Order: sequence, then C-alpha cells, then structure tokens
Amino acid sequence: MTVRRAEAVWQGDLFTGSGTVSGVSTGLFTDLPVSWPSRTEEPGGRTSPEELLAAAHASCFSMQLSNILAKAGTPAERLEVSAEVAFEKVGDAWSVTSSALSVRGTVPGADEAALHEAAEGAKDNCPISRALKGNVEMTVEATLVG
Repeated sequence: MTVRRAEAVWQGDLFTGSGTVSGVSTGLFTDLPVSWPSRTEEPGGRTSPEELLAAAHASCFSMQLSNILAKAGTPAERLEVSAEVAFEKVGDAWSVTSSALSVRGTVPGADEAALHEAAEGAKDNCPISRALKGNVEMTVEATLVG
C-alpha cells in the first residue's frame, strides 16, 4: 500500500475566507491559495479542489493509457492529456458532475480505432476514474497525431 498526504488550512467563513493546500508527501507544492470564488467564479490566481482533481485525473489516465498501448505492442511516443472537471450547483448542493478527458497521442503503429479503444479502457480503469465511477460522468476524446 502507498499513502500520499496533503494538508489544507482554512481561515474564515466559506464565502469570504481563504486557505492553502500543500502536498506534504513530496513537498512539490506548498501553500497553494484556495478560496470559494476560485471554485465558483474566475480563479483569480488561486487553485481549487476541482483543478487539483483534474490534474490527478489527467495524470492517472495518461499512465493507464500508456500502459494499455504498450501492452498492445504500440507504445506511445507522446500523450498530451487534459481533463476538464465541472463543478456546479445541483439542487441545493454543489457537486463535481463531470470529468471530460481529451488526449492527443503520437502512437506509432496504432490507428484511430486502436487509440479510441485504448482511451476508453484507460478512462474506465485508471484508479482515479474508478474512484469517480458512479458519481461523476466521464467522457474521453482521443486524436492520433503525427
């Protein structure tokens, strides 16, 4: 088992307060500012849990897709992945409602159909996708380049 740790500090109420988040396990990010307006309006130089979730999903998906392609005998030279996580009010509660993945891949020996099939498999089976499954709508678009 592997455990990673992050910490957050919040000061004030939800709407006028602010806080920070830090990656404790690696120390690679420290005291990134967060606020309610950065979640529901423009970022204003601050991050949000949804942006961090998008980063986690994009990186997890790219690793899973790389593995699937390599096992199929068509290892990727390069995968450019983005994830767009939607945060919206549903009824009376704010929720993460979707994660839209997009990948542009340089994959010698693979055709569009093979890339699409591999991308669907990665979307369904990367660990972050499995954590979101059943709660968040997930989609993937895959484009072969090069």
